[in-house]
Amino acid sequence: MKVFTLRHPHEMSQNDFPPLSIALGFFDGVHLGHQKVIGAALNYAKENGVKSAVMTFDPHPSVVLSSKKSSVQYLSTLEQKISKIEALGVDYVLVVRFTSAFASLEPQEFVDQYLIGLNAVHITAGFDYSYGKFGRGKMETLPFHARGKFTSTTVEKQTDEHEKISSTRIRELLSKGETNKAAALLGTHYETEGLVVHGEKRGRKIGFPTANIDTRDGLLIPSPGVYAVKLKVNDTWHDGICNVGYKPTFNNPDHAQLSVEVHLFSFDESIYGEHVLVKWLDRIRSEKKFNGVDELVAQIEKDKEKALSIHRA
Repeated sequence: MKVFTLRHPHEMSQNDFPPLSIALGFFDGVHLGHQKVIGAALNYAKENGVKSAVMTFDPHPSVVLSSKKSSVQYLSTLEQKISKIEALGVDYVLVVRFTSAFASLEPQEFVDQYLIGLNAVHITAGFDYSYGKFGRGKMETLPFHARGKFTSTTVEKQTDEHEKISSTRIRELLSKGETNKAAALLGTHYETEGLVVHGEKRGRKIGFPTANIDTRDGLLIPSPGVYAVKLKVNDTWHDGICNVGYKPTFNNPDHAQLSVEVHLFSFDESIYGEHVLVKWLDRIRSEKKFNGVDELVAQIEKDKEKALSIHRA
């Protein structure tokens, strides 16, 4: 798969690409709804003997368009998104840098420069996709702006239990710790990246050494609590349990910082400085304050048994 980053105004032309069936969208998390859109573009490419492509944007449009300081909580890094798209069998990914200048393009200018200008022969997007300045371009207007140069497919709303499958809904579920429900919409368990850094080493002192994960900026972390997780270290997955929270048993709540700490079962290696991946399986309980270390250790033993049963299942 080939990846191109386009900065407005880009210098690419039709001759730089074969005829393309392009799926349009931000595709944060590449959930089941996104996969339906990308799959439709792939099907058109296969049936018509052209190449498939996904056009996505970076950063999230709200970062540029919002008058307030935006702190988007992403479901995937750009690298994760590209990796998931590649796994679907796409030929090209076109990453458009979303800037004020790009956002100011009129709908016809966007179509001329970024669709017709990149040799699109077919466009696929969700029913609510919009393009151009103020989002004035809609899927209903796309055939007009296409100038007869390409055809298009609109993918209707994808639902689960009568609710739209969306990145917003998945964020809401993760923010409530409902990782299983989020996984059902993503098509896989939610994953976050991070770096193993030195922590306070309290876990080691009480018999539960943990990897303190410095998570990637902008990635959404599930709500505070205890979770059964898997941790990928050096291309190998390990079973474990994770505490997300402010460690109220030890810390003054006014000065506490959110921490993500993973205890791995049957693992005793130093992994400081390693880039890791956390796969969030299921929530065991919410965070709580304990009356001393002994009570905390007893609860951790119960949590560990519950996590082990989740891993066995």
